[in-house]
Amino acid sequence: QVQLVESGGGLVQAGGSLRLSCAASRVTFSMYHMGWFRPGPGKEREFVALISRTGSNTSYADSVKGRFTISRDNAKNTVTLQMNSLKPEDTAVYYCAATSAVALITTITRYNYWGQGTQVTVSS
Repeated sequence: QVQLVESGGGLVQAGGSLRLSCAASRVTFSMYHMGWFRPGPGKEREFVALISRTGSNTSYADSVKGRFTISRDNAKNTVTLQMNSLKPEDTAVYYCAATSAVALITTITRYNYWGQGTQVTVSS
């Protein structure tokens, strides 16, 4: 199994920044595409940002494009979400997840492992 632990959440003012980190338990971390997710309007989890095994490909939800940046360090078994220009609508629990799928995917059921989440709150 791969254990995922998120950190870095907190309370910030609109326009501020946070940096979320996700630490994985295995050296085989590099065989997984990684993603960050948060609940959507119906509370179902929706993708925020995705990154491929090597970090060469990324994908972002339109709502965060230009503000959030996903990155990974396979030597340290970590994936990071840098969040800038935060808005109140970004308030959510953010989850880190890993998938063994061949291609980058947004379907949450194809993600094999999930962290417990970290709370991000953005005040007006």
